[in-house]
Parts: sequence; structure tokens; C-alpha cells
Amino acid sequence: MKFLKKFLLWFVILFATIIALLYIFQVDYLIKAVRTIYLNGHTTAFLKDYTEFDNRIIPKSHTPQPWATSKDYNTVKPTNELENWHKKLGTVAFLIIKNDSVWNESYYDDYDKNSKSNSFSMAKSIVSASLGKAIMQGKIKSLDQKVSDFFPEFNKGTSANMTVGDLSSMASGLDWDESYYSPFSITTRAYFDEDLNKVILGLKGVDEPGKAYKYLSGNTQLLAMCIEKATGKSLADYVAENFWNPMGAENEAFWQTDHKGGIVKAYCCFASNARDFARFGKLYKQHGKWNGQQLLDSTFIAKSTMPRFKASPEYGYGWWLSDYKNKKIFYMRGHLGQYVIVIPQDDLIIVRLGNQHQASTKGSPHSEDFFVYIDETYKMLAQRK
Repeated sequence: MKFLKKFLLWFVILFATIIALLYIFQVDYLIKAVRTIYLNGHTTAFLKDYTEFDNRIIPKSHTPQPWATSKDYNTVKPTNELENWHKKLGTVAFLIIKNDSVWNESYYDDYDKNSKSNSFSMAKSIVSASLGKAIMQGKIKSLDQKVSDFFPEFNKGTSANMTVGDLSSMASGLDWDESYYSPFSITTRAYFDEDLNKVILGLKGVDEPGKAYKYLSGNTQLLAMCIEKATGKSLADYVAENFWNPMGAENEAFWQTDHKGGIVKAYCCFASNARDFARFGKLYKQHGKWNGQQLLDSTFIAKSTMPRFKASPEYGYGWWLSDYKNKKIFYMRGHLGQYVIVIPQDDLIIVRLGNQHQASTKGSPHSEDFFVYIDETYKMLAQRK
């Protein structure tokens, strides 16, 4: 009994010491990381983790607009190859929209057409769309407006020339460690820290902005903060007013915040469902027009879906790009293989949500599963009568 009491005492002392050290070295965000991720059996963010955080709610549209359904809806079964990939990578939703009608959809585990899941970095495309809207409304002058106009913290050194366009196109030159699995990376800190403004405003310029592409999630977070400054609205409210409502979203969405009533984690963490995510693909496919209303300027969309840098043809302004099989493709992409793939020439949108992705083994910036979803979709479409 004495041994047990002594053991418990030392355990409590050790535990208290560890907690104290976390605060002393300013990594106390790890406490939240352990509670929300590791104690839920994961080693990184996961699809349903939005339930573990505070969120801003984006209400469903006042006038929901259900997708049309193809006359041959779900008459073609997914290929065996596609089903094998779904099983291997834990797909929870796979949606094929052809000619603006839902042609085929499959759901797995406990998901259905209304189930929400974390989009992760697909949110970056939504933030970029918000930038386009702010420019269209005259709230932001242009892609060339300097970030320091909104945050004087960036008016010195190399960052003095940094623009909102640099943030959107991943060319900021800021110091950021894009590591999703290291508990000590700034990406992990941003995910769990309860003062995201402080984290972002503490970034420093290390390279000349506007010269080269380097994917950094902090860019999108800072861009969102600029948009909020320019519009005087929370980004969640701005997206609701300018996109979610006019595009007829059928379900509410959740956007994780750094703390209750805080700012959204704009570089990630927009939780919705496959059908409503697809609306952003349709908006861009239609050059910014929705039901006769120009929600986004077509020239902004054209610029967004073209590479800014010849050396990095895989990225535009908030959208990933590919010319796979001579088809111009642009797509939203998120951690663990979240995709809204748009192929305008074939009036096709593919949405995949799931638990894992398979990185390229050939040095491609595009994941292996990205190509599989496209190839197998075309095999299915070839079976149409």
C-alpha cells in the first residue's frame, strides 16, 4: 500500500511537471492535441474532428437548390478497381456530377449524402473565392494590394512587398513548416492554438515574395485575416452571404475556430458534405455565374485556374491544376484525399471524401489516387447506354 501511494504521488508530481513545462516552453497547445486527436486513436487530424472544436455555423441556404438527378442515376456500378481503392483508402463519399446532374454516388461506413466531414485544405479554394469576391466588391483593390495595408506587422523587410495575390498563389516567402504529423510544427500549433492571430502575425519573411511557389497553409490564414479586415465581417458570415446562400446549399456547414467566438481556421477545417462542396466546382466551371447571377468575376476565375509560375504548373490561385490526358483540370484538394475535381470540357465534377490518400511514387505533385478517381470515372461513363 505504501508503495502504491508513493507511486501515485510521484506520478502526480511527474504529470504536473510535464504540464508546467508545456506552458513554460509555450507548447501547451499539445494538451489539446493529445485530447482531441491522439486520445481519439488518430495521429493527425481526421474527418469528424470538427466535433471536437468550437465552430462557426454557416446556415443552409434560405432557398435550397437540390441537384438535378440524371435519368440513369446509379445505373452503372463503380468499377472493381474503384471499389478496391475506396476500401484501401477509406473513402466515405464518391460523387460524379455529369452535365450538372448527379449521375452516380456512393457512400460508405456511416456516411450519407448529408453527412459532414472535414474538408481540410479544400477550404483554401473557398478563401481564394472570397478574395475574388472582395476584389469584385471593391473591398480589396486587386491581387496586388499589399498585406501591410491590413497588417502593419508586415511592412518591413522582404514582407513589405508581399501582396494578397502572393498569399493566394502560395508565394509569400514567409517562414512556415508545412508538417502535418510533427507535434512541434507551426502547422500543428495553428491547428490547436487558441490565439491563431498571434501565431500568424508572428510570421517572418525569409524569401522574396512573388517569386516562386511554396505551399504554406499560413498564407491562406493570413489572407483570410486580410479579407476580414477589408470587409468588416467574419469570413464565415462572408462566405454564407456571398456563396453558401446564393448557391442554394442544402445543409449547414461548420467552420472550426481557434476558440469559442474566435477566428476560423481558414486554411482548413470547413466541414460539409459532398453535394454542397461540389457547388464551388460548379461555380468555377460556370465562370462565376450561378442562376444568371455573376457571383464571381470570370477573369478572376480564369486567372485562378491558370498557373502563376511556369516552374509550378500544378497551382494557380487557391486551386490545384492538372492537364491529365490533355484535359484541363482544376481541383480543390485537402489532407487525406479530399477532392472536388472539375473537368470543364466534359462538364464533369468528381467529389471524393475519405480517410486516406496515396502519395505519388513518381515525384508528381498530384496523388496517385487523384488519377485513379478520374480514370475509373471515365470507365464508368463509357458504360452509359
